[in-house]
Amino acid sequence: MPVVPPPAYALAGAVVQHVLAGDRRPGALRKVAGVATAAASLALIGGSIQQFRERRTTVEPFRPDQASALVTTGPNALTRNPMYAGMAGLLTAHALVRGGVLPALPVAAFVAVIDRLQIRPEEAALAAKFGEDYAAYCDRVPRWLPGLPH
Repeated sequence: MPVVPPPAYALAGAVVQHVLAGDRRPGALRKVAGVATAAASLALIGGSIQQFRERRTTVEPFRPDQASALVTTGPNALTRNPMYAGMAGLLTAHALVRGGVLPALPVAAFVAVIDRLQIRPEEAALAAKFGEDYAAYCDRVPRWLPGLPH
């Protein structure tokens, strides 16, 4: 089975959103909401990448077994998957700008696909590598967003 990078799923979702939304033009409120959501999402992604670099560990999504450190600070203290949550946030921002219910559907699809095809295998690899430290991290930090089940 070919390996698909998570950003490719997000990009595909954005293309589908564009098609589903048709020729709608965003109003000022939708633009502001979309820009704010996109900015927060980019901060989540960028902050997480920075934490990974500071800890000198890999951000490579297909090689979690090569992680040299368990990153639990910065955005990773809020969500175990800030890069994926940020990508979902960017899709949410695009859905807000495009308007309507249909552009929100690719957000749900992205979350479901990434959760099953990427996050679950990563979690298994990290659990095998970091044991009790990873289990404790999972107990205190949600997979996706604060307030959601762990």
